[in-house]
Amino acid sequence: MSEMQPTLRTHEVQAGPPEPPGPALRVVPDTWRPVRPLGEGVLPDPSQGEGFDVELVLRARVQETHDVVSLVLEPTRPATFAFHPGQFLTLGVDVDGQQVERCYTISSPPTRPHLLQVSVKRVDGGALSPYLHDRLAVGDPLRATGPLGGFSVTEHPAGRYLLLSAGSGITPTLATLRTMADLAEIGDGALDVVVVHSARTPDDLVRRDELEHLAATHEGLRVVWVCEDDAPGRPGAWTGWRGRLDAEILLAAVPDAPRREALTCGPPGYMAGVRAVLAEVGADPARCHEESFVLGAPGAPVAQEAAPPQATVPEVVPGARVRFGRSDREVVCPPGTTVLAAARQAGVRLPSSCSAGLCGTCKSTLLEGRVDMVHQGGIRPREIAQDKFLPCCSTPDGDIVVDA
Repeated sequence: MSEMQPTLRTHEVQAGPPEPPGPALRVVPDTWRPVRPLGEGVLPDPSQGEGFDVELVLRARVQETHDVVSLVLEPTRPATFAFHPGQFLTLGVDVDGQQVERCYTISSPPTRPHLLQVSVKRVDGGALSPYLHDRLAVGDPLRATGPLGGFSVTEHPAGRYLLLSAGSGITPTLATLRTMADLAEIGDGALDVVVVHSARTPDDLVRRDELEHLAATHEGLRVVWVCEDDAPGRPGAWTGWRGRLDAEILLAAVPDAPRREALTCGPPGYMAGVRAVLAEVGADPARCHEESFVLGAPGAPVAQEAAPPQATVPEVVPGARVRFGRSDREVVCPPGTTVLAAARQAGVRLPSSCSAGLCGTCKSTLLEGRVDMVHQGGIRPREIAQDKFLPCCSTPDGDIVVDA
C-alpha cells in the first residue's frame, strides 16, 4: 500500500475592496514574567541606606583550597547587612601595630544578612592575606566598611547569564548563585545561568561540591569547570574541559554564550583573554561586564613642592595648588597628578588601599575648589553632594583645599 501524500490545494479568492490597515503583529518574548533586577521587592536596596562601618570579629574559618580561606565574620553588636551580590567591602586589620586595609568581595549572599563572609586567596608577600591565612584567630577583631562596587547582576537585569571567572574571581559568583537559589530565581521559567570557571588544577576549584549540588537541584543552572592540568599526584584524573578558556571551548560548552549577559572576574591576564574570546564569538560589548582589582597606575606625575607664599619667582611647574588645611602643607600639582600623589609628596598621610577609586579608603572632604573624579563605585552620590571625594582618582580642577 503506497504512502499517502498530502495534497496542497490553492483556492482562488475573489478580489474585493482593500481591507483597512490593522494593528501589526507584535512578537513578545515567551517569558513568565518581565526581566527585573534580582531581588527587587524582596531585598533592601543598599544604595538607599548609609552602608556599614562596623567592628567585626572572626566567628569561623573554612579552608577552601590550599591557598583560599573563607572567613565568617560577625558584628560585635547585633546588626544586619544590606548589599548586592557581587559587591565588596574594605577590611581594616591591625597587623603588628599598623592598620592595613584591603578590598574583598563578599561571598555570602544578602539573603543571609546577619553575618558576612569573604573568601581570601593567599598572595605571597601581600600586606594582608598572609596574616588572614596564618594569624587571624577566632574572636580577633576587624573593621569593615561598605558595601561598594557595581559589579552585580542586579545592575544588569537579564533572563540568561554567563558568569565567567578564574581563581578567587569566583567569589562574586558564589554570592550571586547563593542569592538566586535562596530567592528561588534559578529554574524552569526563571533565570537561566551558566557558570564557566577556570583553575590550574581540580584541587584549586573553590566550592566545587556546593556549586555542583546547586546545579543538580536547580534546573536553570549549569556549571562548567576548565582546568589547565591534573591534580598533583593524580595524573589523568581530570576528565573535564582542559586547557585555557578559548572560543572553541566556550562555544562547545555554551553554544548560546554570545547571546547571554556576561559577567567576568579574575586575574588581569585572564580578564584580557576572556575579553578577546567574547569578541571572537561575537558577544555584544554592551552586555559584557567586568570586575577587576588592578591597583595603581605606574608612571603617574609627581607633585612638586609649592613655592612659599612670599616667593616672588614665577612657578617653574604649571599646575594647581593643593593645600592640606589641617596639616598646613601645600604643593603644586601638575596636570594629570592625583590628589593622593600630591598628598604623599607633601608628606601628608592619607589612608589608601586600591588607588583606583574602588574601595573608598582614602575618602576625604574638599573644603574649597573642585576636582575631576573618575571613580569605580568607591563613593556614593550623597557623599559627593556632601563635598566628599576620593583623592586616589581625583585631579584638581584649579586650586583646592583638602581637609587633611
